[in-house]
Order: sequence, then structure tokens, then C-alpha cells
Amino acid sequence: METRKVQVTGGSTYTVSLPKGWATDNGVSSGTVVELYPEDDSLLLTPRSDTSRQEGSLDISEIEGERLTRAVMTMYVSGFDIIRLEATRITTDQRRAIRNATQGLVGVEILEETTDSVVIQDLLDSSELSIVNAVSRMRLIAVSMLEDAVTALTTNDDDIAHDVIERDDDVDRLWLVVSRIFRATLRSPRAAEELGVPREDCFEYHSSARQLERIADHATKISNLALKLEDVPEDVADALAALHDDAADILEKGMDALSAEDSDEASQLGHAAREAVLEIDEHTRTIDDLLRDLDPVEAQSLGVIADSLSRSADYGGNIAETALQKAAPRP
Repeated sequence: METRKVQVTGGSTYTVSLPKGWATDNGVSSGTVVELYPEDDSLLLTPRSDTSRQEGSLDISEIEGERLTRAVMTMYVSGFDIIRLEATRITTDQRRAIRNATQGLVGVEILEETTDSVVIQDLLDSSELSIVNAVSRMRLIAVSMLEDAVTALTTNDDDIAHDVIERDDDVDRLWLVVSRIFRATLRSPRAAEELGVPREDCFEYHSSARQLERIADHATKISNLALKLEDVPEDVADALAALHDDAADILEKGMDALSAEDSDEASQLGHAAREAVLEIDEHTRTIDDLLRDLDPVEAQSLGVIADSLSRSADYGGNIAETALQKAAPRP
């Protein structure tokens, strides 16, 4: 850490010198324009960038399949607006993996293709993206997925189960958007200013989005099991539906607490959700008792479903805990 003494010039202007090493490393010299971002009692300084579009290149000669798909998604989340993928010759399988990646991202399209390169571009203006709206959309989808998954199970409706499985892709796309926005706020104070959300709040929304993504995964797991199961015994179906209702209530309270502008309201909702989580174990024990007399294979599948609902309640409790931290006084 280096320190500098603030001086007064011209009788009214406060000045402070920049560390020479930092200035040299970041291309700052006489005449360079820097940007200043007040943040409570701190002041962040960064050189003004000449371009608002970040470009990145990746040699994919030795990468293919799922690894290539993940590599493209990783570069997207890392903040690259233009991604150039290069190889001596890009194979058909590699192109297929790249297309799969772009289809799993919001606002991304293949801009250019040649025998040795593929250029992908993010067409969305990052300043127009809202982490709050993205998380709110994730909430709506995840809640409906969990409800429909249980409906598919208890009514033996394969069409609903397939629909839930397909909607998981929507949640995954939004999760990647949230991750991209969050990482941008960590890299640049300008991104946080354009977003209009404090960076601490961005962290809390990002943490909650992860919980919602996991809930959607559990809804997908329930739906996949629902496709394999026949008619569920009525008492078990009723018990699972009741467990879902309690889990969904915890999730809704947690998300309401996260979005509440009043700290007292957020605290009340957050504590109510956390306390409700403690009662979930009693529900799962009741379901376990009902499963003892069933066929072992069926009982195992239904036990996994009960566990997924219980875990979803835990994730809702995690969101409530995050909301409590957001509502707490800050130093």
C-alpha cells in the first residue's frame, strides 16, 4: 500500500499524485483522462478506455465438444463482447459445439465464419441489461417450474414434465447473464455506475441467482423422475404437494425480502423464511414413513423427489439469509 498527502492548489482545488508504477503499468501519462467514481467514503479511479467493446481470441485447435461449448460460455461470462475462435481448420463438430454455445447465451450471434475462424458477437448493450430484472425473471421461471414439476408428478402428465425440462434452458441463459453483469461490476466501476445498483447488492443478487438456478435444476430432476413413474399413491402425492407448498412459500418470502426496499420489511420476511426452513424436516420424515411400504424402486425415486423439494426449501432459506445481509446496516 502506498500513501499520498492531499494538497491544495489555487486556494480551492484538492490534488493528490498518482503512484508512478501504477500509472506506467496502466498507460497513464501527462494528458491522460481518468475517470473518478465516488462510492460512499471511497473514490475509485480508472483510466478512460478508448473502446467499450472487449475483444478476445481463443485457439480451439485442441478443444471440441462440451469443452468447446463451455469455453465459449466462459469467455462470454468473462465479459468479452467479440469472441474470435481460431484453428488451422475448424471442423464440423467444432462448429456444432459453437452453435450450441451461442444458442445457450442471450443476445449472442455468430457474426462471421471462415475455414479457420468463427467470430461471435454479443449484440446487447451491457448498459441496458438489468441484474434485478434478470433475477426477477429467474424467480418467475424457477417457481413455476417447481410447481409444474410436482403437478406433472401427481397427475402423471408427461407433457407438463417435458415443458419443465425445456424451461431449464431459459434459467441457465439468465444465470449466465447475471454472472456476466456481476463480473463486469467487479472489473469496472463504470459498469456498476451504468447499472445503477451498488456492487454489494450485485453480489447479493448474484448469490440469489445461483440458488434459483439450483432450484430449477431440482425441478428438472423431479420432472425426469415423473416421466419414469406411474401413478403415485394418493397419500404420497398429497404429502409431496404439501412439501412443495411450504418450499415455495419459503422461496417467495426469501425473494420478497431480497427485493424489499424497506429494511424492516426485508428483515421480517427473511426471518420468517429462515424459521420456516426448520419445519421442512418434519415434512420429509412424514414422507419417508409413507414410502416404507412401497416398491423399493418406486420408493427410492419418490425419496429423491422429496429430497429435491427439501433442498429447494433450503435454497429459498439461503436467499432469505442473503436478503437479511442486504438489509443489515453497513459500516
